[in-house]
Amino acid sequence: MSNLMKFYIDGAWVSPNDAKPFDVINPATEEPCAQIALGGATDVDKAVAAAKAAFATWGYTAPQERMALMEKLVEVYKSRSGEMAEAISKEMGAPISMANSAQAAAGIGHLRAFIDVMKNFTWEHALNEANPQERIVHEPIGVAGLITPWNWPMNQVALKVGAALAAGCTMVLKPSEIAPLSSMLFAEFMDEAGFPKGVFNLVNGDGPTVGNAMSVHPDIDIMSLTGSARAGIAVTKAAADTIKRVSLELGGKGPNIIFADADVEKAVKGGSIGMFYNSGQSCNAPSRMLVERSVYDQAVEIAAATAAKTQVGDPTEEGRHIGPVVSAAQFEKIQGLIQAGIDEGARLVAGGVGRPEGVNRGYYVRPTVFADVNNEMTIAREEIFGPVLSMLPFDDEEEAIRIANDTAYGLTSYVQSGNQARAQKVARQLRAGMVIMNGASRPAGSPFGGYKQSGNGREGGVWGMLEFLEVKAISGWDPSA
Repeated sequence: MSNLMKFYIDGAWVSPNDAKPFDVINPATEEPCAQIALGGATDVDKAVAAAKAAFATWGYTAPQERMALMEKLVEVYKSRSGEMAEAISKEMGAPISMANSAQAAAGIGHLRAFIDVMKNFTWEHALNEANPQERIVHEPIGVAGLITPWNWPMNQVALKVGAALAAGCTMVLKPSEIAPLSSMLFAEFMDEAGFPKGVFNLVNGDGPTVGNAMSVHPDIDIMSLTGSARAGIAVTKAAADTIKRVSLELGGKGPNIIFADADVEKAVKGGSIGMFYNSGQSCNAPSRMLVERSVYDQAVEIAAATAAKTQVGDPTEEGRHIGPVVSAAQFEKIQGLIQAGIDEGARLVAGGVGRPEGVNRGYYVRPTVFADVNNEMTIAREEIFGPVLSMLPFDDEEEAIRIANDTAYGLTSYVQSGNQARAQKVARQLRAGMVIMNGASRPAGSPFGGYKQSGNGREGGVWGMLEFLEVKAISGWDPSA
């Protein structure tokens, strides 16, 4: 990439109005791996103007035309997926094997899924058979402002950009300034695929400057953000004066309920690995493991052993190890929360503060397990966003549900039981946007999103596209005309 100090606006790489150099830090080495420019409100104005002008045409294209360009985008992405994996690994520390198989691959998968949605979506239809003269039309909302995080960069970019493209929106993307390289590479993919100028625009910057300028902008019709609850609150408040739509996908503190009649070894090992995956930097991570008391001691032993076997290592090396967390700030936050767990009386059974043994640089965190946690402790309340598992015992189904729901978040919950009827009963009572039973995989197109402080939007599949569509009712329609 040769345009790191530029932004992609109106189909070209352009210099910022007032470039503020910013180092992108490789979390494995703690050294700069690139330098980008941070923009400001003037750059946002230029990008929004380009998107608004492009919408006059793009917003009225046939779905088949948009699909053809999206299919071209997938082909470009596939041909350069190795570059994408390397960029992600460098900017946020994902091990290269995982960056190839999951991080980069997620972008391709979501784009393909939106193409499938478009093939089967009914863009116009009668209200019902009794009212054929009432026409319901789904049309794009307009210009979309997209803010994406650093933990799953292409997963989130594809979920937002893919949905907006499918709906017929134009857009301005602000990726995380901590991990912008993958999004800048994605802008190259968009350019190579041949999208009309102004449909997709990218401006780098921080939240208080560029993010706020997007949120308050009168010509942006929807803000879609994935990030922290703090960022979601800021965007919502900033967007209020222009009464634009705000779609949020925020944090989580996922309960993983394991009943004694489950395959305990499989459930605990799988839940622990799921917590440590991506170095714990996933909003849907199963961070609170609730275990029925009769098998609790066994579960603690399994979780501790799983943590001990989890290797932490260099992201450039192939393998199943986990890498560093993304930044010095995240490392320090996680260390503080691990210490809080110790200070508040949780029983440390694996890991702990400090880097893994033999490591003296890089933002590496020891895979950590706390037992005997109660739901009032800081580590049970706050999203740690690191490889830290909290284990809590429960006595019966009612207590498990109460503990699980006793959180400000409501993104993903997990249930493990050999009794399918009970698992389904519990799933219905969990206050979360997603419930995964017995290790099932979520299929492409399933809606991703949560309740409460986990946000108010849905991403993926038809629900993700609907976030970017308006509904128009036309009365007096003559079907025979």
